[in-house]
Amino acid sequence: MQHSKILILDFGSQVTQLIARRVREAHVFCEVHPCDVSSDWVREYAKDGSLKGVILSGSHASVYEVDDRAPDAVFELGVPVLGICYGMQTMATQLGGKVEAGHTREFGYAEVRAHGHTELLKGIEDFATPEGHGMLKVWMSHGDKVTQLPEGFKVMASTSACPIAGMADEARKFYAVQFHPEVTHTVQGQALLNRFVLDICQARPDWIMGDYIEEAVAKIREQVGDEEVILGLSGGVDSSVAAALIHRAIGDQLTCVFVDHGLLRLNEGDMVMDMFAGKLHAKVIRVDASDLFLGKLAGVSDPEAKRKIIGGLFVDVFKEQAAKLKAGDGGHKGATFLAQGTIYPDVIESGGAKSKKAVTIKSHHNVGGLPEQLGLKLLEPLRDLFKDEVRELGVALGLPREMVYRHPFPGPGLGVRILGEVKKEYADLLRRADAIFIEELRNFTGDNGKTWYDLTSQAFTVFLPVKSVGVMGDGRTYDYVVALRAVQTSDFMTADWAELPYALLKKVSGRIINEVRGINRVTYDVSSKPPATIEWE
Repeated sequence: MQHSKILILDFGSQVTQLIARRVREAHVFCEVHPCDVSSDWVREYAKDGSLKGVILSGSHASVYEVDDRAPDAVFELGVPVLGICYGMQTMATQLGGKVEAGHTREFGYAEVRAHGHTELLKGIEDFATPEGHGMLKVWMSHGDKVTQLPEGFKVMASTSACPIAGMADEARKFYAVQFHPEVTHTVQGQALLNRFVLDICQARPDWIMGDYIEEAVAKIREQVGDEEVILGLSGGVDSSVAAALIHRAIGDQLTCVFVDHGLLRLNEGDMVMDMFAGKLHAKVIRVDASDLFLGKLAGVSDPEAKRKIIGGLFVDVFKEQAAKLKAGDGGHKGATFLAQGTIYPDVIESGGAKSKKAVTIKSHHNVGGLPEQLGLKLLEPLRDLFKDEVRELGVALGLPREMVYRHPFPGPGLGVRILGEVKKEYADLLRRADAIFIEELRNFTGDNGKTWYDLTSQAFTVFLPVKSVGVMGDGRTYDYVVALRAVQTSDFMTADWAELPYALLKKVSGRIINEVRGINRVTYDVSSKPPATIEWE
């Protein structure tokens, strides 16, 4: 199926991914590419007729200090174009207008007056002034501003500090705004982007996960043919949904390798096996490597050293299993593909790292270099999807909602939630305490009817390798301490500690101290990110 698509050109903004997510929320397919693609590349991209519009992102740079420009072809294709912040400034510069440093910089909340009843903003407002002017509550982040409109453009929006806060050439369907509609702080941002994508670009809203399954299955079958696939199943959302999707496509041609490093949550290994081997009838090899991992971690307390040991051992164990599967046996010819749960943010970030447009890039979350080390071809069936789309796809594939919407869990597992040296005793205590915390978060309901598990973005328990004095019955205890951690965030870049009800904290604390012998004190972490991180190690 050929989807309508929107091309987003990234000039290095920290929030470019949010533009793509907002477009996808309108059920329109879009892709992010670096701004320095060539005009020939753009024409080739548009050749099949599916390109319905282009969005130019913001940037940390100034148009008169860098050479980053949109390819000329963008303005020659005959499709609508929307410039955002830097995208507006480069549009103005490239089409004959002027941009200068502003005397007043605007960062944060602003109120923008709409002008001219343009197609983009018509009927979209947060409030009206006594004079009847439509006003928008937006988020600004700029020091430069457009001071002269290109020919054919008119003013579409303004603030007292920025007379040209939006401009439009409606004959060519070129629009630009100085504010950021993609962030939640711009109240009508989604409405504005929907108007551009659905009404002005007339893109079809046909990017729907339930419908996408058939398309993805066909693509996997075409790529794999009659060959065999290995997948490292961690129990996390991405690998679980990838496994379910690939299994839907090729059945027994897929073998999952589930490495249990002894640092999983309570009963997690059994739940993974029950779901994939039991309910989906997928081929799963479960490797119990807990003694190996715990043995190598003995005496190691540095967090980075622990991560390296766990990551390195995982690769070794997986490679050993993969080598057996690759070699094959009398019953089958051997695997030729390695499947990974790479998702679209990883693809964008690795692309950004190559083009060096973004200021900070996190390293790729998948185990780097494994396909080359194993001599296998790569299968990445989720590489077009954002995390929320992966979750929707998982539910559509029949995976349990509580599995698909679980909070993030670090690759090293409890290894980085046990401070200092990792011991089996500590892991067993932590598993039980954490299970109680999560169970009570699921039991307690907030004001809007959602459970506190759904109201928090990530919640877990941390084991502290210190002992404190306590009293149980008539006796003195000298036992371990755990800390509860729960945060709320929209992007995991920043996070606030969750203001859990005292009644919930009291219940959790009481249960842990009474039910987990060896723990006699429970604390709650009230640090936000920054300055703290979400995980403790």
